[in-house]
Amino acid sequence: MNLNQALTHPIFEIISKSAAELGIDAYVIGGFVRDYILKRGQHKDIDIVAIGSGIALAKQVAKNIPNHPKVQVFKTYGTAMLKYEDIEIEFVGARKESYSEESRNPIVEDGTLEDDQNRRDFTINAMALDLGEANFGTLLDPFDGLEDLEAKIIRTPLDPDITYSDDPLRMMRAIRFATQLNFTIEPASLDAISKNKDRINIITKERIVVELNKILESDVPSIGFLLLEQTGLLQYILPELMALKGIDEKEGQRHKDNFYHTLEVVDNIAKNTDDVWLRWAALLHDIGKAPTKKFSKKVGWTFHGHELAGSKMAYRLFKRLKMPLNDKMKYVQKMVFMSSRPIALAQDVTDSAVRRLVFDAGDHVDDLMVLCEADITTKNPKKFKKYHNNFKLVRDKIVEVEERDHVRNFQPPVSGEEIMEAFNLKPSREIGTIKESIKEAILEGKIPNEHDAAYKLMLEEGARLGLKRHEV
Repeated sequence: MNLNQALTHPIFEIISKSAAELGIDAYVIGGFVRDYILKRGQHKDIDIVAIGSGIALAKQVAKNIPNHPKVQVFKTYGTAMLKYEDIEIEFVGARKESYSEESRNPIVEDGTLEDDQNRRDFTINAMALDLGEANFGTLLDPFDGLEDLEAKIIRTPLDPDITYSDDPLRMMRAIRFATQLNFTIEPASLDAISKNKDRINIITKERIVVELNKILESDVPSIGFLLLEQTGLLQYILPELMALKGIDEKEGQRHKDNFYHTLEVVDNIAKNTDDVWLRWAALLHDIGKAPTKKFSKKVGWTFHGHELAGSKMAYRLFKRLKMPLNDKMKYVQKMVFMSSRPIALAQDVTDSAVRRLVFDAGDHVDDLMVLCEADITTKNPKKFKKYHNNFKLVRDKIVEVEERDHVRNFQPPVSGEEIMEAFNLKPSREIGTIKESIKEAILEGKIPNEHDAAYKLMLEEGARLGLKRHEV
């Protein structure tokens, strides 16, 4: 089978010419070939395997490109990378690999194209296109990856038990590809993942998070999380989610399964945002329910304070997985902490409650509403419509209040310097007290968010505190 129509970009002719000049064979392999056949759009990453030195081929290619792009060389891995226009091209020499039990880093030797295809993770990633002049564009598919693409199957080229034990990251990659492509992992492969699940412990947290993010960024993330749960990997990676699984019953009273509810919420939010951190917030929004779950005869099952507990757990989870402990983590914490606020507010949409919501959420109030709307998973059409209508009222009130009162990213209309000048004060606790009184009065709607009204209140509060106005 010839797919030379996949190789119309000028870079492939340049690589073909460069390989011929060095007297070596070169092939396009992996994701570019897979995604071309799947018609998944233009691929910006291209992997080239050379039967010889990948580094030498990269340098020769750079010589044959006008302006000679810089070649990044990674000697430890025997690879090199260069950029051409908006495409990243990675070059590696064909190799065969062997593994030790303690590490996913293989012992590498030079090899043939067949050796290199054998070491690939899945049949759909082992297909190669010949870049030699005589067979330009010929598909080399020793493991029937094309058939697996048509059948929508994830399968390993060799024994899956060995494949996953050698490099346990491939278990995450199998689940990620199944999620992204909506493919099925073939039964033997799925069994091998379950069998080797504890091997995930030798993989760095950073690499695991890369795969988790790709699962979360998929159209239907629940596919991946259900597979992680089914294979037993989820307990090792996100035990906080596993703790939500199951339904307890006491005295005839049950609660919903918060694990499956969470996956519904994540799928819902994936339809409305590409923001991976908002998707993380959806994934973690209920994790505080497991440690706060209680039963009483009077009210049944309760989860009091689960939002605060969940926000604290989010920090510990980010730290454990070596995720960024920066504004991204704080954003997720805030979304988890505030996740129930609009739900309670929807029952009684008052101006003051909306002002406080907008004040506390700041620029993230719209994201918070998207999260809360995704949290509606009832199958009752009447309830579904009622909840969405309630949230529409909240959204409308947010717009109305914000246009009038400007409390998003609130700045006091009267500054600390003005207070000090008015009462001839040095920095002191009284200044904070007055500013807090002004803020509360604005949020409660007692005064408008305007300087003159706030200044008048400042004078009244100063007098109440026994401060004398400074006359200039």
